[in-house]
Amino acid sequence: MSSTNSGQTVEFRGTNELALVADEWNRGAESAAERPTILMLHGGGQNRFSWKNTGQVLADHGFHVIALDARGHGDSDRAPDADYSVDSLSADVLRVLEQIGRPVVLIGASMGGLTSILVAKEAGPAVVTKLVLVDVVPRFEKDGSARIRDFMFSNVDGFDNLEQAADAIAGYLPHRKRPKNLDGLKKNLRFRDGRWFWHWDPAFLTAPKDDPFGRVERLEQAAIDLTIPILLIRGKLSDVVSAEGVQDFLAKVPAEFVELSDAGHTAAGDDNDAFSEAVVSFVTR
Repeated sequence: MSSTNSGQTVEFRGTNELALVADEWNRGAESAAERPTILMLHGGGQNRFSWKNTGQVLADHGFHVIALDARGHGDSDRAPDADYSVDSLSADVLRVLEQIGRPVVLIGASMGGLTSILVAKEAGPAVVTKLVLVDVVPRFEKDGSARIRDFMFSNVDGFDNLEQAADAIAGYLPHRKRPKNLDGLKKNLRFRDGRWFWHWDPAFLTAPKDDPFGRVERLEQAAIDLTIPILLIRGKLSDVVSAEGVQDFLAKVPAEFVELSDAGHTAAGDDNDAFSEAVVSFVTR
């Protein structure tokens, strides 16, 4: 593989040998040899391309970087038993850590952040050396979470064209500028049977799974037990993580905190420059 900082597609194996696809930068680069790998885990309904810009920024700073598609998302295999519980997601990542074979910094957004908390607790501080939580705390807001699910459910049958998809996103993320060129949407959609569909398994929404609000205590205790440096990044416009939720988390977990004034729940994509700057400052310290 190339040792340059340009990204390339690679494949890992999760539990039950599920193929997990990732983008990787700087494998084998001398600049990355003495630093931990940075592993980025996206939110529900997203994929590895949500980290594209930040991944490149971190690679340009000399880090070995991996952005992973979770099971049932992007180009990774769908779970044959439709198991998308946080425990199964965490088990996948623990297997990926074995294949990476070196210490990592975990960056997790939303679903990926909850996964990261459990992975960091299970793997231990010698393996997971730092943690970045992107607009997620164990006690997140039910209304904001429900709005995400409503958005995903409302478009599960696909779109006639990319314009329709762009309109749906603009309605869901009114604070984000609507792109003039819609080709970037093809990273998140797949064309089949004459329609464009989101590139995640619909069973992610409909299959029986654990209730995130039923495991708050467990996730919170796992975060409290961590002894590694933690950075919490919140989008000020977020309806998933409230200011009160942040205060509650910081009262229990000794973490650094950054708030992005022009971002919502999808913080990395809403204000990528400010997001990347906060992450670079944290991981290079």
